[in-house]
Amino acid sequence: MTAIHVLVDSLADSGLPNAQMGNAREIIRRLDAEKFRLSVFSCGAPDPQIAARPNTEIIYLPRQRQTPRILREYMFGAHAILFYMKAAPASAVYTRMRRIRRDDRITVGTVESQSDLNRELTLRKSAIRLWEKTVLRCDYLFSNSAAVQANLAKEYGLPSEIVPTGVDTQFFTPIVRRSHVRPKVLFVGSLRPFKQPNILLDAAQRFLQADFVVAGEGAMYKELHACVSRNRLSNVALLGGQTMDALRQLYREADVFLFPSRWEGSPKVILEAAASGLPVIARKNYRPESVIHGSTGYLVDSDNDLFENLGILLSDASLRQRLGEAGRRHSLGFDWGVITRQWEQIFLRLLDKKKGRYHA
Repeated sequence: MTAIHVLVDSLADSGLPNAQMGNAREIIRRLDAEKFRLSVFSCGAPDPQIAARPNTEIIYLPRQRQTPRILREYMFGAHAILFYMKAAPASAVYTRMRRIRRDDRITVGTVESQSDLNRELTLRKSAIRLWEKTVLRCDYLFSNSAAVQANLAKEYGLPSEIVPTGVDTQFFTPIVRRSHVRPKVLFVGSLRPFKQPNILLDAAQRFLQADFVVAGEGAMYKELHACVSRNRLSNVALLGGQTMDALRQLYREADVFLFPSRWEGSPKVILEAAASGLPVIARKNYRPESVIHGSTGYLVDSDNDLFENLGILLSDASLRQRLGEAGRRHSLGFDWGVITRQWEQIFLRLLDKKKGRYHA
């Protein structure tokens, strides 16, 4: 069998914080090298596991004027599938040109957030339009949750299949937790209004017997820091951005993962927390499949519901352990190895479907 050539529209660079690019790197590392020949872009030092992967081409980009090089690979590369198309200028030009040139190579787009982007005030209108002209015009779309799939259909009338976001269950692992005198509550994510990291500060004022750790960077950092100082919240730590190794340690040191975000697709921090053996409290409105209410944590409708369930967990160490162990077991079904096997089957199916059209 000749290896299928897949161009992955992402950066293979180590340590990039972008979540979607991180997801792409996880898939690249695990795709069967005998079945799939890969090309991927890089601006600097590529991830060592990707650089060492057989049958893999690293396309190095200049620091400036990257669009012409990316577009050239789109237009003239030997790939059969363009995977993980980004909303970018090169993608926009290629999307227009491929219809003129009758380019029938397969384009695959992933949708990893809700599609009602106009509700998110931090997103520029131009960025939304670019996403609509690129990712949404791919031949095939894949959503990372049932809620994302339903929202895409509602907002744009577009069908998609579901392939969940994964987690590295070999990297994020639980430890035998000590019974802390002061339980630790952890939030990980960008500090943006829709993520509602301020809820952690509200909780800290309600539950003085616990410590609250906020890990992440973003526009709300100064506001949160001012609130901590103004209210003298000695039980709150604002840590800023973290390396993956430091993040793994934070999960292991915590007792509860609190994620009050209201607008999500399928956030992988929830899976990372579950894989690390933490009970999770998250919002019900985006229906995260990675949390089973009452079994691995709690899905809440309101802030009051959130605080009530947090109080229950803070007062019961054995319940935290039981839910955390169930969360770990549940996370194994989302391991990146499992998810990558799904992508392999999808690539093969899409190519078979294309061949079937030609032979019909």
